[in-house]
Amino acid sequence: QVQLLESGGGLVQAGGSLSLSCTASGSIFSIDEMGWYRQAPGQQREFVASISMEGRPSYEDFAKGRFTISRDNNKNTAVLQMNNLEPEDTGDYYCTADKVVTDSARWWDTMDVWGKGTLVTVSS
Repeated sequence: QVQLLESGGGLVQAGGSLSLSCTASGSIFSIDEMGWYRQAPGQQREFVASISMEGRPSYEDFAKGRFTISRDNNKNTAVLQMNNLEPEDTGDYYCTADKVVTDSARWWDTMDVWGKGTLVTVSS
């Protein structure tokens, strides 16, 4: 079974920074894409950023210029560095791992995994 564990959330003042980490554990051969979503109170979950196995990042507009996503394929980890945070960035942040392959002999058999989330609170 593959699990994602997020860490690094917390309380920060507007203008501050936080670094969120995500570690995938279990029997993992490869992960196609890792990413982050967030959900503000009373709002729908929304895409934040993702990064391919080759290291190509993708960002939602609100994240461009402020957030940076990176990953370490050897450690199955992804990091979201968030700078110049705003109160509107408050919410639960969820890590995702897409097209996870657990058996190289069954490369077509993939799964998508979500973490349980870590809370980010930005005070004004």
